[in-house]
Amino acid sequence: MTFKSTILARFVAPLFLSVIGLTTMNNVQAANYMPDETALHDSTWLQWPHQYTYGLSYRNRLDATWVAMTSALATSEMVRIVAYDATEKARIQNLLTLAGVPLGRISFLIKKTDDVWVRDNGPIFTLNDSRQLQITDWGFNGWGGDTRYRLDNTVPSSVAQQLGLPRIDLNKIVLEGGAFEIDGQGTFLATKSAILEPKRNPNLTQAALEANLKVQLGVKKFIWLEGAPGGKEDITDTHIDGFARFGTPDTVVTMSNSDLTYWGISQADINRLASASNVNGMRYRKVILPLTAKNVVTTYGKNLGYKGSYVNYYVANSVVLVPQYQDANDSAAKAILQKLYPTRSIVGIDVRNLFANGGMVHCVTQQQPLAH
Repeated sequence: MTFKSTILARFVAPLFLSVIGLTTMNNVQAANYMPDETALHDSTWLQWPHQYTYGLSYRNRLDATWVAMTSALATSEMVRIVAYDATEKARIQNLLTLAGVPLGRISFLIKKTDDVWVRDNGPIFTLNDSRQLQITDWGFNGWGGDTRYRLDNTVPSSVAQQLGLPRIDLNKIVLEGGAFEIDGQGTFLATKSAILEPKRNPNLTQAALEANLKVQLGVKKFIWLEGAPGGKEDITDTHIDGFARFGTPDTVVTMSNSDLTYWGISQADINRLASASNVNGMRYRKVILPLTAKNVVTTYGKNLGYKGSYVNYYVANSVVLVPQYQDANDSAAKAILQKLYPTRSIVGIDVRNLFANGGMVHCVTQQQPLAH
C-alpha cells in the first residue's frame, strides 16, 4: 500500500559507507537502550507542516490534524514542535490558542525542515548505561533519494543542541524510525526492504547493521521480514509501522492475514510474523486491527483508491492517538485499542489528508523518553 506516495521523484545518489569499524563508532558502550513506546515519555516531538516545500494547499490541508494531535498530546505530556521559522511559530501559536491548547505545554524549536515525517528523520532517543538520555542521529536520505531531505536530516543535531543532550553521530547508516519496531526487551522487528537495500545502505551488510543496532539500541534478537521494494506506490519500501507494531512488550498489533496480503505482505512474511517470539522464545500475543471498510477519501473529495491502516497509531503517557478516516471501522479500531490500553484515553485523529501524502499518526510523531 502507499506510504509517502505522492511526493516528488528521486534525485540524490545513495550514501556509501565503510563497513569496517562501524561497531566501534563513537566508542559507545553496549549498555545503550531504547525504551519501547509505552514507557514513560518526557514529551512528544512534531514537525509542523509548512508551505515552503509543497505549497500552501499542502500546509492548509494538514494544519487541522496537527492541531488535533497537539491538543490531545498536551493533556498527556509536553509537546515539542519544530517550526520552520519565527513566522511559522507565531502562526502555529495562533492556531493552538484558537483551539484552546495551553501554550505552557508547548515548546518550540525553530528549524527549517523539508517536510513533516519526524518519525523517520528526527532524533531517536536512547538511555546510556547510567540511564541518562542521549540522541542517536542516524542518516536520513529521503527514503533513498525520493524526496528533498537535507534540512530534515539535520533535525536530530538541532534537537540535541537545544536540549543539551549527547548526540551519537551515526549518519553513515541510513535508518528511519518508521522502519523498525522495538519491544523494549531486546527484540527488533523490521523489513529488510526498508533498510538493507541499495538506495539506503548499499555497502552495509546485515551482520554489520545488526552489530551496530546491538550497541546503539540494546538489541538482542532480530525478527527480519523480507518486505518489498516500494516503487511509486510506497517509497518507504514497506515500513513495518504500517502493518505490524509492538503494542506492548509482549504484544504484536497487526492485521488479519487477508489484510496483510492486501497490504502487499508475502505469505512467507505473514508466517514469520505469526510465529514471532521474544528474546525468551515466548510467542507474542496478537491483537488484530481491521483496515478501513472502504477506500479513503480526503476532506477535499479525492478518492485515494485504497484502504487505510489503523496500525499506525501512537502511544503517549495517558492518550493513544488513533488514525480515523470517517469510516465504519473507525470505532471498531478504537474499541480494540481501548482494551489493549485500558488506562489510556483513545483519541481519534482525522488523517485522511495526511494519508493522501502517504502516512498516518505514527509517521509524524516521535517520543522522547523520560530519563531515570
